[in-house]
Amino acid sequence: MYAHSKNAKGKQHILKEHLEAVADLAADLAKKFQAEFWGYLSGLLHDLGKSQPAFQAYLKECQNHPEKKIRGPDHSTAGAILAGQRYWEGLAFLLAGHHGGLPGPTNLKQRLREKSNDPAVQRVLRDAEKIVTLPECQAFPALPPTQAELFLRLLFSALVDADYLDTEAHFNPGRSLIRDRSFDLAGLAESFWKAQATLSGHDQSPVNLARHQIYQACLAAAEEKPGIFRLTVPTGGGKTLSGMAFALRHALKHKKERIIAAIPYTSIIDQTVQVYRRIFGEEAVLEHHSALSIPDDEEAYLRHQWARLAAENWDAPIIVTTTVQLFESLFANRPAACRKLHNVAQSIIILDEVQTLPTGLLAPILEVMQQLVDHYGATVVLSTATQPSLVDSGSPYLKGLRGEIREIVPAPAQFFQALQRVTYDHPLEPWPWERVAREMAAAGQCLTVVNTKKDALALLDALDDPAALHLSTQLCMAHRRQVMEEIKARLAAGQPCRVVATQVVEAGVDLDFPVVLRAMGPLDRIVQAAGRCNREGRLSQGRVIIFQPAEGQVPPGDYRAGHDIARAMLNRPGIDLHAPGIYESYFHQLYQAVNTDKHGINSLRQRLDFPEVAARFKLIEEVTAPLVVRYPQNDTPVDDLLHRLQAPGTILGGEARRLLRQLQPYLVNVRRNLLTQYQQAGLVRELPLGLWEWLGDYHPVRGLHDAALDPEPLVI
Repeated sequence: MYAHSKNAKGKQHILKEHLEAVADLAADLAKKFQAEFWGYLSGLLHDLGKSQPAFQAYLKECQNHPEKKIRGPDHSTAGAILAGQRYWEGLAFLLAGHHGGLPGPTNLKQRLREKSNDPAVQRVLRDAEKIVTLPECQAFPALPPTQAELFLRLLFSALVDADYLDTEAHFNPGRSLIRDRSFDLAGLAESFWKAQATLSGHDQSPVNLARHQIYQACLAAAEEKPGIFRLTVPTGGGKTLSGMAFALRHALKHKKERIIAAIPYTSIIDQTVQVYRRIFGEEAVLEHHSALSIPDDEEAYLRHQWARLAAENWDAPIIVTTTVQLFESLFANRPAACRKLHNVAQSIIILDEVQTLPTGLLAPILEVMQQLVDHYGATVVLSTATQPSLVDSGSPYLKGLRGEIREIVPAPAQFFQALQRVTYDHPLEPWPWERVAREMAAAGQCLTVVNTKKDALALLDALDDPAALHLSTQLCMAHRRQVMEEIKARLAAGQPCRVVATQVVEAGVDLDFPVVLRAMGPLDRIVQAAGRCNREGRLSQGRVIIFQPAEGQVPPGDYRAGHDIARAMLNRPGIDLHAPGIYESYFHQLYQAVNTDKHGINSLRQRLDFPEVAARFKLIEEVTAPLVVRYPQNDTPVDDLLHRLQAPGTILGGEARRLLRQLQPYLVNVRRNLLTQYQQAGLVRELPLGLWEWLGDYHPVRGLHDAALDPEPLVI
């Protein structure tokens, strides 16, 4: 009996060998969370249904007629039924879903009931021990529902990864060889210590002295036992490198397997990956997010092949990913998205700019983070200058993190004072855009951050400066990167540089302006914008002006709630935005004003409704459509990419995925409900794979633009 058809060498995959190999590998992967037996058992049972004659006939038919697209008989339900009858019914979820995804409880129960009397299934159950040696039953410990849900999710990950890896070794051993790269965290740490020895502690300026003290505090705290830590460091305090120093030493001390840095914005990922790769080398750092482009030269492409394979299961020592990728995977139900999750166990998770976690999903996120720490050997680092109030204080509004949450940097307030590089002005009267424009014109070098794209374009009109620059998601990523380079060049040369932007420039983006204006908004966003002012401390004090736009818009929902709380706080006399404790007070009020589990995720998790959890858990809720734009208009690779995308056979082949990656830098996402307007105006054309071609104007400053249509009133 066989599990798979012949490979390129003409060898078929023997079923017994496949089941035992997947069992051994799944047990090894599940060892990280003390679930070797359940990993082994799930691997042994997952393809047991392939022993039925109908499936063996299907394999023969595929072999004889490779040109046909033939759907095989169900081969996963038999193992699920056997698991429920002899071992633990929870295993049925992952066995039944190891190809199609973790099912919901109602559908699973109906499927098992309907199939239990099927003669083919009955034959598999009767002959199971002729195929494999079934182990003695072990009692599964009683777990609270949400703990059982996460356990099944990680066990599912171990099974799926083991199945993929063994199947790949049969069909494509060359890919297995590309994967086979070993990294030594101790060796990477040595590279890091050497790099830091040339930087940290030599310059005795106040900024660099504070950074060195923060770095030393991170090294000291790394010796503490695993758990949840807070890295509260003011903007410009060097938390990217100091956080990595903590993670490396902590990993070596406590035998953790990898470091996962989850970052909210791809713009910060670009910076962070460059910093880490200069220290650790190109291949030690896995960059995993949706905006990656594929290199053209052969050597770089081969490196990318390893990175693409490693991204499937996060088998790398240092992973830099988006917050979206991390958490949507942790709440997913599809095999490809869940495959990496077992490698989150025994890892160090750095949540950078943790205050950006969406408030409407905060309760389920914190619940899962706590479980990863309590039961899966993870250490979590909450890293930001504006620490939110995430501790469980018995509040009815948010069930927060439990147990001891330790500060990595003792008495962080001292560093906020030492690194105080700006003064805040808050005029009480509303400012029209003309008043904001006059302030920018007088400053020479100035960044203004507003709340919506519509506001940004209105301010550009008022500024009426042909040399002004603009950053928002009206611009494709390739355009934004070019604007960022231009900004840095002008700032370095001391040239006039006036920039109108939305929040794409706030958290973590490495810019340094003498003057920053920020439209009234949520308090953490205001302070993040201030982090772009006098960032390197070259001035005695930079100037930050918090203004209330007379004509501006405030996006609805959580953003408006944060705006209103911040406005009330800033109107109080004596408010000090340099005191880190103020942000806990702000977030405490914010979490009372919003629903921190607005989609009922935790209730769905208690019911083990995996598909519905995956459907409702979306960090980015706007349903958007990707428009392909031509940038730069005079010399763009987009025409060639679109030609290849629409060539016959592309969609069915592997080329489609590569082309989508290459088109990523030239996409602008717009809300889907605008597509009707754009279609009626003749501004878009539908393309394959859910893409749209923008036929309207793409402005060299404003980006996606058409005079006949208003820009979206969106926050970024």
